[in-house]
Amino acid sequence: MFEGLKPRTGDPLLSLIGEFARDPRPGKIDMGVGVYRDEQGRTPVFRAVKAAEARLLESQDSKSYIAPGDDPRFVDLLRPLIFGTMATEAIGVHTAGGTGALRLAAALIAAAKPGARIWLGVPSWFAHAPIFAGAGLEVREYPCFDPERQLLLFDETMAALERAGSGDAVLLHGCCHNPTGADFSADQWGRIAALIARRGLLPVVDLAYQGLGEGVEADAAGLGRILAAAGTVVVAYSCDKNFGLYRERVGALFVRPGDIALADPIRSTLFALAPMAPDHGASVVRIILEDPALRRDWRDELDGMQRRIAGIRAQLAVADPFLAPLGAQRGMFSLLPLSPTRIEGLRRDHGVYMAASGRVNLAGLTLEGLSRFVAALR
Repeated sequence: MFEGLKPRTGDPLLSLIGEFARDPRPGKIDMGVGVYRDEQGRTPVFRAVKAAEARLLESQDSKSYIAPGDDPRFVDLLRPLIFGTMATEAIGVHTAGGTGALRLAAALIAAAKPGARIWLGVPSWFAHAPIFAGAGLEVREYPCFDPERQLLLFDETMAALERAGSGDAVLLHGCCHNPTGADFSADQWGRIAALIARRGLLPVVDLAYQGLGEGVEADAAGLGRILAAAGTVVVAYSCDKNFGLYRERVGALFVRPGDIALADPIRSTLFALAPMAPDHGASVVRIILEDPALRRDWRDELDGMQRRIAGIRAQLAVADPFLAPLGAQRGMFSLLPLSPTRIEGLRRDHGVYMAASGRVNLAGLTLEGLSRFVAALR
């Protein structure tokens, strides 16, 4: 059975974790792994999460399976965060993280139109293309960012989508683009939304970092433009980052049908395709969003994380001309135009760890580490 298998290269970031852990140098800096870290270098558990877990521990009376539709309250509480007052008719299902939501979106598209085409701007998150290709979709890539110039290639994006055929899907990062940090402006979102509506494209919006760019409401503004212009809209959502629930794998997929007659086929197909998702993290999110005090505390802590990331960007932007473009970008990640040789030199000579692509997690920097990082680059 398995004789045809060939060895595969693992996720290089996982090996980076091991290298960093074994490095004895006290001033080492981890800018590789894509998790938020505070000024002490920790990935903290939210206060509201701790409180919600305590309540869950006392009140939960079963560890039985939950089917995809067995926690509609969790999905309903996410709606106003994601959609505001729009698209309340969107069909939602709980998934295993944002990755699970993307996999379910790919399976839904493949079930509706086997071999469908999806357009993907590159560079993008490393798993985007394999997820959609693995579902049997045809992935069409186009350049969306120039690392050397630190420039969002908006004209190239528009040109690529003009080539897309009616019914093609297009993947869009809702905010805090991974790996570049380069987000569309409000005007650009409006132009993309108008093009999607005119060309009859299916927008698939990956909203994985809401709240970490400019704030919860501002980070959903691009999606709002899409919802106002397009018919059917697919949204893959993650709670892993903005609730700090990385290891719990908490997400949801929402589909807003452009035609109400499609609601039942979409819903039944989604629930037939969706595997059972882990319940613990979703229950924690539900408890937080149901309780006004916990919700306020969660927002306060999330807003503090957003301000810390923005502050790091601002300091880097003025520290060296090479880093100036980072001040206009959003979220945890940026993609620096560094060769593999220089990236290896930063690791070997200065204890600065980052992905071989040049993607850096700016939330991995402390104030002390920031100055060391700038000095190492120089």
